[in-house]
Amino acid sequence: MNNHSINKWQQSHDFSRQNRKGERSAYYVLVLTVITMVVEIIAGTIYGSMALLADGWHMGTHAVAFMITIFAYQYARKNANNASFTFGTGKASVLGGFSSAIALGLVALIMIGESVHRLMSPQVIQFNEAILVAVIGLLVNIFSVFLLKEDHHHDGHAHHHDHNLKAAYFHVLADAFTSLLAIFALLAGKYWGLSWVDAVMGIVGSVIITKWAIGLIKQTGPILMDASIEPEYQNQIISTLEMDDDNQVSDIHIWKVSADNYAAMISLVTHDPKPVEHYKQLLDKFDKIDHLTIEVNHCTEKH
Repeated sequence: MNNHSINKWQQSHDFSRQNRKGERSAYYVLVLTVITMVVEIIAGTIYGSMALLADGWHMGTHAVAFMITIFAYQYARKNANNASFTFGTGKASVLGGFSSAIALGLVALIMIGESVHRLMSPQVIQFNEAILVAVIGLLVNIFSVFLLKEDHHHDGHAHHHDHNLKAAYFHVLADAFTSLLAIFALLAGKYWGLSWVDAVMGIVGSVIITKWAIGLIKQTGPILMDASIEPEYQNQIISTLEMDDDNQVSDIHIWKVSADNYAAMISLVTHDPKPVEHYKQLLDKFDKIDHLTIEVNHCTEKH
């Protein structure tokens, strides 16, 4: 049995990114969201405001989304070096973002249904009380947006993407937006007698929120489905290998193992096989590939 160390031939499988600051901010926003959600749902029910109720329900789904966000952070950290996960827990953040996007889309559907119902069956609205609660909700939402904004933008550059935090940011941004729409609708009803605007703003808000949800799903879905890298990048890798001697790439798979890291498995056929390290050195310039496996097949047939 060979007892030599194999460390230099082993590659890391930990592609999870720790964002303790973002996780802590998500905790704070969760507490604020739950408190505001309860107040808005109670006030919306008492004062008869659909826009206020919609905002409260919307915040309820956001509370669930923030729980998903926090769970994803904790799960990724706890299982970062768990050998049961082939490429680590780098996709936990992506899965958290995808799940939150689904929640965002579901609440938009609920908002549309209830708003249409209110258009057909208008209810009496106590504007003064509803406006006061909506303003309080907006202030809480704005504070939450700024609480997450710095972390979200910090993680969004230099090719680093925390979809988990991005989803949380979109949720509080949507909350702030629906609160603003609620205030506008209530003011229109109070001063101009346009009570129907309350329900219309619920529809407008749900359409825009749906658009955000779809955008986030488009970003996270392909990663979870192991979508390949850009064709141009893959073709450059193939060309680099095949320009060296008489190599031919017989099989190539490149996919994301986290929000930012790619793994690649490449099979080569050649009449003049060289050590695997030679082919890895040829691909050193392709810095998007973080985990590379190369198989070299010796072709014994004549040219």
